[in-house]
Amino acid sequence: MSKAKRHIETEAIRTQLKRTEFLEHTSPLYLTSSFVFEDAEDMRASFTEEKERNIYSRFTNPNTSEFVDKVCQMEGAESGYAFATGMAAIYSTFAALLKSGDHIVSARSVFGSTHTLFTKYFPKWHIETTYFDVNKPETIEACITENTKILYAETPTNPAVDIIDLDLLGRIAKTHNLILIIDNCFATPYLQQPMKQGAHLVIHSATKLIDGQGRVLGGITVGNTDLIREIYLFARNTGPALSPFNAWTLSKSLETLAVRVDKHCDNALKVAEFLENHPKVNWVKYPFLKSHPQYKVAKKQMKLGGNIVAFEVKGGIEAGRQFLNQLKMCSLSANLGDTRTIVTHPASTTHSKLSEADRLEVSITDGLVRISVGLEHAEDIILDLEQALK
Repeated sequence: MSKAKRHIETEAIRTQLKRTEFLEHTSPLYLTSSFVFEDAEDMRASFTEEKERNIYSRFTNPNTSEFVDKVCQMEGAESGYAFATGMAAIYSTFAALLKSGDHIVSARSVFGSTHTLFTKYFPKWHIETTYFDVNKPETIEACITENTKILYAETPTNPAVDIIDLDLLGRIAKTHNLILIIDNCFATPYLQQPMKQGAHLVIHSATKLIDGQGRVLGGITVGNTDLIREIYLFARNTGPALSPFNAWTLSKSLETLAVRVDKHCDNALKVAEFLENHPKVNWVKYPFLKSHPQYKVAKKQMKLGGNIVAFEVKGGIEAGRQFLNQLKMCSLSANLGDTRTIVTHPASTTHSKLSEADRLEVSITDGLVRISVGLEHAEDIILDLEQALK
């Protein structure tokens, strides 16, 4: 089979650094801050970028290059840059591409720290954001102004797992000459490749399912070469680079991404089906449940439904807290995408500082619970949820 026809599971395993004279089977760690030059001319040509090579690990490192290459192969992207965290990737991507007076159109349902960037920090530099309702995609074009430069969305969204039609976003971005940026963290490159629908850049918090084991932090942006070039230059001068060790860990994690995510999704669907039939649950949202409002869109653009299940416990905030307190096996944590099942109650924790009206704008009801379904046996996860609901 030619390299061009390889499946992304194969690319995640077989994309690797050129072997050294030791003929190692797996790529070694390059724990070095800098690299030496053969002579003065080699040094000059390297710094003027006439020669492409490693200079300093804040710029590039063999381990980060391997990780980036793998994600590019999986996403169908031309180039990329790896960051210390997912939020470093989001901030650097926007900061590199925007100037004072520019405008962002974004889905209202975004990660809390991204929302803070848009509403607290970017306005200081006269960069404004207009939000659209993810459940009313027909309103997106009305948000666009002559200063709009970026169209941005997460899909599935956090924490209510709403689905946004990537084909629609791609068409709007093309019509209005906008840069389409998609946070693909919940889906991973295995379940969804937004560049096929017209995205120019795709961002991941690699801390989540890409690592998948709660070990390291990381982020990555991949996409079109000209845009990545601007992001690289910004990051090279501001320093949010991924460490070589974390890059090596994440690159190895990608080798098992497909088999892990398959199991995550299988467990999550079973959990969602169980909750949908429970008398103490008002509703359940999971992309591959037929009751999900955007089920048809999810089936069109995702291979499987992901590992996040959102549901509402009857009884509001207190019932949500009581449910968490009764869990015996599932973890209470701010992370997601781990081997371990993790449960959070956004209204009393991550989004407790928002008013009830603001929470409802992003589909966070008082009883909403988000489950990041792990790799334990599905029956054991369900038994823990069942006894906690009682």
